[in-house]
Amino acid sequence: MRKLNLKLMNFVMLTLAGIINAVGVTLFLAPVKLFDSGISGTAFLLDMITPPYLIMSMFLIILNVPFYILGGKKLGWDFIIYSLYAIGIYSLAALLFRNVLPIDFSGGSPFTGEDKLLSAIFGGLLSGIGSGTVIRFGGAIDGVEVMAVLFSKKIGCSVGTFVMAYNILLYTVSAFIFHSWLIPLYSIITYAVGIKAVDFVVEGLDKAKAVMIITRADSELPMLLTETLGRGATVYKAGGVYSGEEKLVIYVVVNRFEIGKVKKIVETADSDAFASVTDVSETVGGISTGFKKV
Repeated sequence: MRKLNLKLMNFVMLTLAGIINAVGVTLFLAPVKLFDSGISGTAFLLDMITPPYLIMSMFLIILNVPFYILGGKKLGWDFIIYSLYAIGIYSLAALLFRNVLPIDFSGGSPFTGEDKLLSAIFGGLLSGIGSGTVIRFGGAIDGVEVMAVLFSKKIGCSVGTFVMAYNILLYTVSAFIFHSWLIPLYSIITYAVGIKAVDFVVEGLDKAKAVMIITRADSELPMLLTETLGRGATVYKAGGVYSGEEKLVIYVVVNRFEIGKVKKIVETADSDAFASVTDVSETVGGISTGFKKV
């Protein structure tokens, strides 16, 4: 087995993430009967329809752990250990908030009362922040993602499609059980807010942009970009199919605040140049180019 490479700081952040996730689900969503996505939402549904001694925290462990154990070899044991630790913290915090601490749920959420919209927004936001933090520090707090990795190819769909299908099924089942479409519709708002929060935490505010520029073979753009931005750029020779002229292709990664500067440089140096800008979720390495990891 490959040697484990576990870090103390990761466990500290995973502890915080598990508690944040529990706050979002147990103090905002559960009191007004709204569902988180994935296994977390499934655990709450089972908590509601089973005898009182079968609690949400227990279902979180029972439903999550088998998938992580099955995925250990494929996903790596560092990932599994981090994930199970985060789930354990989440389950423990949920137990404390729902079953141990003297928190009054008689009026709905302690923070938003019976207001389902506010509960959906802030519950989804906190749940997404917790889940995103777990991903950022090496794990995943919900077994549906692991289930998707294990089974999506076998049934011919992407991981994203698998997760979405699972949540649609969960919300549809809840609608029939409680004879109301309000609960799943508000839960979809929770899911949407949560996904955006996960993206924000994982990718950060300073999201990178990849710029590809096609310019003249003798263009000064590579040096101008390097000198102005203070980082390296990659160039390679190409040819225009229509014009038959030799071209230079420049590839450089910048942050969102530098896009305007890049456009200005391109317009000044070569008004006929063609440039495309795409999002970059993450960069690794490249210290010598002057670009930090994002």
